Amino acid sequence: MFTFRRSIAVFLLLLCSAVASDAQGPPPRIGPYVVDVRAAFPRFPTDAAVAESRGLAQAELPRGAIGIDVNAHVYVMKWKAVTVGLGGQLLHARAHTEASEGGREVRERLTVFTPQLSLNFGSGDGWSYISGGIGPSIWSIVPDGAQPLPADEERLRTYNYGGGARWFTRRHLAVHFDLRFHVIAPGTPSGALPGSPAVNLLVLGAGVSLKP
Repeated sequence: MFTFRRSIAVFLLLLCSAVASDAQGPPPRIGPYVVDVRAAFPRFPTDAAVAESRGLAQAELPRGAIGIDVNAHVYVMKWKAVTVGLGGQLLHARAHTEASEGGREVRERLTVFTPQLSLNFGSGDGWSYISGGIGPSIWSIVPDGAQPLPADEERLRTYNYGGGARWFTRRHLAVHFDLRFHVIAPGTPSGALPGSPAVNLLVLGAGVSLKP
């Protein structure tokens, strides 16, 4: 995992350098605002502690997830090569496992809303960024036909941090890539079940950006 994260950090640094150095002449400024819509591909955890928090077998946990990630940022100031943005992110993702021999169908959902601060590098033709914030998430893991537990409706404090880039192939439309970690706080115990563990969730996203 350490090597994977180090590779991600190197990639983002190279990405920032590439976008910043690509500008020629007097490029347009970043902003004044941008809206991102992207497909999201979280890696939901499948460890034993998560399964125990819902009274499930580890093999019953979903392993693949897909979702939608919507962001909006307003760019409030520029200082030297850095443009500062304020905004928010709404992520909703879900996964589902089919019933297997001795197992149950399970549906897993994650919804996260996070206000964000971003530092942006480049120009209005294309820019890279790093960003982060803190907000609530709701993490639900429920077998089909079962009633949700209190843990499935609990609001969990969630930090996120990451970065990405936008390339404007047209004046108002860009291709967008984002890589982000969501650090979800531990859940509280529910009856005889332990609370869910702290989780560092990796989410890859790709989609489009719109600006005026």
